[in-house]
Amino acid sequence: MTRSFRVKQDYIAKVKLAVQYKGYPRQQDLADELELSLATVSNFLNGKFVYNLNFQEIAEKLGFDWTEICETQNKESHKSRKENIKRLNPELYVEREPDNFQYIEREPYESQCYEFLAKPGALIRIKAPEEMGKTTLLSRVLSRVNQQNYKTRTLSFELADCTVLNNLRQFSRWFCASVAKKLELPNNLDDYWDDIFGCNSNTTAYFQDYLLPKIDSPLVLALDNVDRVFEHQAIADDFCRLLRGWYDLARRSDRNSAIWNKLRLIIAHSTEVYSALDVNHSPLSNVGFVIELAELTIEQVQNLAELHELNWQASQANQLMAMVGGHPYLVKLTLDYIYRQNVTLDYLLQIAPTEAGIFRDHLRKHLGTLKQHPELAAAFYEVAIATEPVQISSEQVFKLHSLGLVKLQGNQVTPRCNLYRQYFPERLGVQGQMVYNS
Repeated sequence: MTRSFRVKQDYIAKVKLAVQYKGYPRQQDLADELELSLATVSNFLNGKFVYNLNFQEIAEKLGFDWTEICETQNKESHKSRKENIKRLNPELYVEREPDNFQYIEREPYESQCYEFLAKPGALIRIKAPEEMGKTTLLSRVLSRVNQQNYKTRTLSFELADCTVLNNLRQFSRWFCASVAKKLELPNNLDDYWDDIFGCNSNTTAYFQDYLLPKIDSPLVLALDNVDRVFEHQAIADDFCRLLRGWYDLARRSDRNSAIWNKLRLIIAHSTEVYSALDVNHSPLSNVGFVIELAELTIEQVQNLAELHELNWQASQANQLMAMVGGHPYLVKLTLDYIYRQNVTLDYLLQIAPTEAGIFRDHLRKHLGTLKQHPELAAAFYEVAIATEPVQISSEQVFKLHSLGLVKLQGNQVTPRCNLYRQYFPERLGVQGQMVYNS
């Protein structure tokens, strides 16, 4: 059977309309109901190839006969593209998989994850600013270890609402019940919970005496979007102490350590949250193995272009990286747009630092954050207008680097990319100049 299908061109508008007609306000809502990634649903709706079983499932959910709307993959064309990628960079090539469409390996990060997850009681932190590929890497790693007799579950803290995140007891019980549900176990919280012992002790007892004994293989529990927790002082410190405590329990030589050796944690979080905290405070400092994601290399950018069916030379990859660096989200956004809209790279780069450019939402989000913190805005204004690396206070370096706005060069910093250098000075304008000159 053909591995991948895509929606025929003349049906794309119809399937997009069907999403709203069937009662899904957002593509994410449809993805959640089908338990597929947002990328898979988006690829389907935009006429890109998706795994055949996923294609059939989405089509049927939207009320279509999948055999009527599908177009099969051109095997010869796809084969030639694969062979070309293998020839250019065999170590970076991976097959397109259902939820890893157009995925490029991020070594050495993947190998490091596999190595540390093999250790009982492991804890890995995948750390980077938003949109640097944390969730994608997380999904890739879980997909692989799931094939190696590990039980894998993901809990995203995006699912926790404000009523949960503003009360430690409510949050702790939500966390316990959510993991139990992921493991398809009944909610027996009331049998293990006694308020006199406090939330962390109760949560630990629930895992130690109920959840972990119920599983017969190591559990890799991935906690995604942990920044939501860090943003709430009422729960952040206690939750971080809980995770530190579990990490220590697995390393003790007592009767409980064997139980805790079953649990391997992967925590994915953006460093952006630290901009609101004291510069010397890191909620999970010195805990576990830390992976800090770097930018894509030029080889990886070229291979992503190839996977988007763009016959790029090295000069075009360099041209794009001269504007956005190796920022995974900005690179992928550019390639997706060129692939879908059939526009030129030159045109996109010309309008890139303007409100008409495809990066406007990304840039406005950062601009909003800076304007909420005038001293930080002034520091970045100084960095953005400089023609050479500049030295600013260590606290400002920490916060701007956490936001993903600057690169470090020793004790000095530069804007992460030319896009930021071109966009921000004018918009920070008088505010940045006044604080900077005062």
